[in-house]
Amino acid sequence: MKGLLITFEGIDGSGKSTQAILLQKRLEELGIPVFLYREPGGTSIGEKIRSILLDKMHSEMFPLTELFLYLAARAQITSQRIVPSLNDGSIVLMDRYLDSTIAYQGYARGLGVELLRELNMLATGGLLPDATFVIDCDPCVALKRNTSLPDRLESEGIEFMKQVREGFLLLSKMEPERVFVFDGARDVSTIENEIYQKVKTIIRSI
Repeated sequence: MKGLLITFEGIDGSGKSTQAILLQKRLEELGIPVFLYREPGGTSIGEKIRSILLDKMHSEMFPLTELFLYLAARAQITSQRIVPSLNDGSIVLMDRYLDSTIAYQGYARGLGVELLRELNMLATGGLLPDATFVIDCDPCVALKRNTSLPDRLESEGIEFMKQVREGFLLLSKMEPERVFVFDGARDVSTIENEIYQKVKTIIRSI
């Protein structure tokens, strides 16, 4: 593959979506072909799965059901969007990807980090991000930032989000060559510039 896959991760309210959009704009200004997709979603099938996953009416959903829905959406967007874009030489930015499942379902839900790593490889055909940027944020701060009505996962509460945060930080220790942590408590422009400098380093190295 000729392109580059960069993923943005973090708990809801961390600022990851904002940073993904800002990086997309910077790369577009440089004339670099870039696509930004979100997970779950990014395809018509994925968006339907997203509506099921995040609907607060589905409070009876079991962790395994949740997991397999995420994996199904991931398999679809990887084959339909990500791989073709990479083959065309584009940079693909993902607002969440496989590490979210490891942090949320593998770690916070207790389904097992190693099991989730194996299932992710099945869903993605073995595709791993070239770089993953975790925007780290205290759950109490993230909760105050979120002004919209909470979805099903956001409604899980502060303790659950603390577990998710721990899951992301664990990943950064397990794969420090791929997973980079940025302090989300700082101002948006400072984080943006740090991410952009890291991306330039990654581009020069390939």
